[in-house]
Amino acid sequence: MQKFIEIIKKNNELKIINEPLDINLEIPHAAYLEVKKPNGGKALLFTNPHDNGRKFSTPVLMNIYSSFDRCKLIFGRDIEGIASEIEELMHMKPPQNLMDKFGMLGKLFGLKSVFPKRVKSGISQEIIKKGDAVDLRELPILTTWEEDGGPFITMGQVYTKSLDGVLSNLGMYRIQIYDKNHIGLHWQIHKDSSHFFDQYKKANKPMPVSIAIGGDPLYTWCGQAPLPHGIFELLLYGFIKKEPAKIVKCITNDIFVPHDADFVIEALIENPNELKIEGPFGDHTGYYTLKEPFPFAKVTAITHKKEPVFLATVVGKPPIEDKYMGWATERIFLPLLKTTAPDLIDYHMPENGVFHNLILAKIKPHYPAHALQIMHAFWGVGQMSFVKHAIFVDQNAPKLTDYEAFSDYVLNRICHENILISSGVVDHLDHSSPKQFVGGKLGIDATGSEIEKPKITLLSDDELFKKAKELESSIIELRQIKTNTKNPITLIKYKKTKPSNAIFQNLKPLEENTKIVVLVDDLFQNDLENSYMIIWRTVNNIDARRDIYFNCFIGIDASTKNAIDNFDREWPKDVVCTKEVIKKLKEKNVIQVSDEEIKKWQIIQQ
Repeated sequence: MQKFIEIIKKNNELKIINEPLDINLEIPHAAYLEVKKPNGGKALLFTNPHDNGRKFSTPVLMNIYSSFDRCKLIFGRDIEGIASEIEELMHMKPPQNLMDKFGMLGKLFGLKSVFPKRVKSGISQEIIKKGDAVDLRELPILTTWEEDGGPFITMGQVYTKSLDGVLSNLGMYRIQIYDKNHIGLHWQIHKDSSHFFDQYKKANKPMPVSIAIGGDPLYTWCGQAPLPHGIFELLLYGFIKKEPAKIVKCITNDIFVPHDADFVIEALIENPNELKIEGPFGDHTGYYTLKEPFPFAKVTAITHKKEPVFLATVVGKPPIEDKYMGWATERIFLPLLKTTAPDLIDYHMPENGVFHNLILAKIKPHYPAHALQIMHAFWGVGQMSFVKHAIFVDQNAPKLTDYEAFSDYVLNRICHENILISSGVVDHLDHSSPKQFVGGKLGIDATGSEIEKPKITLLSDDELFKKAKELESSIIELRQIKTNTKNPITLIKYKKTKPSNAIFQNLKPLEENTKIVVLVDDLFQNDLENSYMIIWRTVNNIDARRDIYFNCFIGIDASTKNAIDNFDREWPKDVVCTKEVIKKLKEKNVIQVSDEEIKKWQIIQQ
């Protein structure tokens, strides 16, 4: 980590903040605003963190991943080149001659570096505290949002192993701090660590767990990599770095962690049948995840370097640091995804779709319903199975990251017949499905020819608003977008006093003037001029089985769900910064942010 700090210093990618700042809201708010800057801003090193005046000697490092350039520095090589190397290995053919054999041997011999190497000692254990000496409050662990359940470790590498000790796992899960020596473990139900936990629970045996913080920044990325079940994520580290990860045995358990981690928290889930409420926590969806029982553990030891750095991230509404981490994941794992869908050309997960809510894919279709076949393949494999909305185009479509041209291409091809609504597993953090873990899936096959020009009469926004208001008095605001396409979209904000199906029924005469109607409510911030955030709101808030209506026009209900909709789950709040903290950071000249930027990214509650 210290070497990486020097590298980003030399590359003008680091901003050092010497102003004393509180770990409660101030430091994370400053990082949150920085990552909203063009290209993700700079990495931030806070040298004087404190907790209500109590000073820490350990600096806090944030936003190390929040730019494409810094990602490249972390990987130390071309990311597209890593993908090419994976693809080459996967398509390795039997050697035809002696030179081919030597070439293959070279590649296979090079793979020996992927296996982690155990060493006797590491700088992660220069300082050791056990028993009564353990105190998590000595670490500058951040409280990010005003309504968070407490301080959380947000960039912890969580190391676990199966009950029989055969499999090891590295995951990236948030860790709640309850007191000086107890932590909550938010590993979601579908994750490998949760599967290991189930083994210990069934056997009624204590489960060891270790959380590493810092060290080589690539460890953290490996922790969120979507590898197949049973594959230890540090193998990927060795593959990328061309040298094995060096790991050392923990002091109080049998788990191995990186030798160069800045901190290691060793813990034991003493009773796997006893859970504790974890959360709430402002999450990467841009909403708070709600209180829920999760495993908790007693900390048995804390070890660290003599001069450690505390690595953290801040999550909330997009764009955030995972935009850039996700880009690296997309590129590197494209070859593996092609094994499931050989005719896949490319895919992209826009950050305002918060990754599991929206995927764009380009394929080379060979027959009718080929796109639908690949959609089902996606929805049945690994972490792709959590994706709620998929849009497929053919090889003639624009680049997937050219959003304006791409959306025009899709909107010129949408009709009722090429929309698939299905159901399946959804992410643990999804809040819109009627039942947790199970929800609707939406697939759009835009691989065909353009549809016929619709027989509609376009009106101005003012004219259409007047007509819509006469049909439905609860409408507050209206805006049309993409009127140049064959599926013009009408965005409508309304005061939510009745179910959306009643709204759509009243608005049925609008079929003469528009093709797609999107409803948002006035319960949260919804700026119809801000398409980026409207997309974020929509893909978060809809369940395809419940919220898509075919009522001559296509209706999409992106409103908050409540008792009016017979929705009996708790609906979470938006993540927003605390106004007083933003004001204080401005006064200290730590941040420079305009009112327009605050409004654009919905930083505070308006």
